[in-house]
Amino acid sequence: MENLTIERPRVLLLIPHLGGGGAEKVFALLARGLSQEKYELHLGVVTGAADPADAIPPAVSVHLLAAPRVRSAAFRLLALVRRLKPQVIVSGMFHLNFLILLLRPLFPRPVQVLVRQNGTVTAALDSGILPSCTRLLYRMLYPLADRVICQSRAMANDLVRELGISAQHLSVMPNPIEVERIRAAMHESSERWTGSGPHLLAVGRLSREKGFDLLLRALVTVREQFAHADLVIAGTGSEEAALKAQCRQLGLESAVRFVGYIDRPSAYFPGASAFVLSSRHEGLPNALLEAAAGGLPIVALPASGGIVDLLRGQTGSWLASEVSAEALAVALLAALSSFGKEQRFKHPFIEEFRFDRAIRAYEDLIDAAIAGAAIKGRM
Repeated sequence: MENLTIERPRVLLLIPHLGGGGAEKVFALLARGLSQEKYELHLGVVTGAADPADAIPPAVSVHLLAAPRVRSAAFRLLALVRRLKPQVIVSGMFHLNFLILLLRPLFPRPVQVLVRQNGTVTAALDSGILPSCTRLLYRMLYPLADRVICQSRAMANDLVRELGISAQHLSVMPNPIEVERIRAAMHESSERWTGSGPHLLAVGRLSREKGFDLLLRALVTVREQFAHADLVIAGTGSEEAALKAQCRQLGLESAVRFVGYIDRPSAYFPGASAFVLSSRHEGLPNALLEAAAGGLPIVALPASGGIVDLLRGQTGSWLASEVSAEALAVALLAALSSFGKEQRFKHPFIEEFRFDRAIRAYEDLIDAAIAGAAIKGRM
């Protein structure tokens, strides 16, 4: 009897680069978690120059486009898509999403394009950081996607209000979090911390929107009551020199450590007294979810509706009243006065973000997109 080989649907995941941020981590986890039996998986890394093979399973084909920046990658991306002819493209980060949607009329048909939004549109546009044309690009291009993936219901509602996108065009998907691995790490040594503490941990890119300048100002107030409080900030970015200068100005040089980019922040969870999210605006960061998986007390600014919805009224979470250094200091003092040293909390909301559940949700969405591509192919 003749053996028949069933061709698997081809799925192309696209990300600017690997390492350094929550969106990149989500796509690395998708590459690791999506079924290699169901799909022929490809990962396109647009600006990455280093081989990320150590983080990606060998069965996933990795395509390093090595473009100097996303906006100059159009021809390389188009050549990749025309060569692979995927049934589904999943893109992450808004500037890459814009490029993919601009190129879409030139893609082989049929192809379904899913774009993942990694932040709240209103907050990003109001920040003044993005070019003035960004709002127009969102309005013109996002309706061209077959599906826009949001990290929270609040983010989806914001897209409906801000861009007029139909709610039926949006999918709210949980970020995949390796809950069991993180919980296992909680049994490791806490030698990364010294002194009596309390020990505060913050993770993120060293940029203005992450609000580390607010956290440093809040720490000054905290140390008036907790004289030995210290802080580790894990991350790199353009604001590093300014933040270190601020530490010197505030007299915090001995209380704050900048440890650079850490691939697994959970290494700092043992011994940490609390995780602090100081962002001015934010989507639903993996660093926050990983801290919840580790059971850390969480102190956060109300950086997005998604964060407020997630943390409001939750045991073990302290949500500041507004985005300011003063409000963050009040929340930190309330938290540190409420729990014992290295006390941990269950954070039941983390269950929906478990790796296997999140991957199943993404596979259901991809399967629906593949079915849509097949229907288009017969038209």
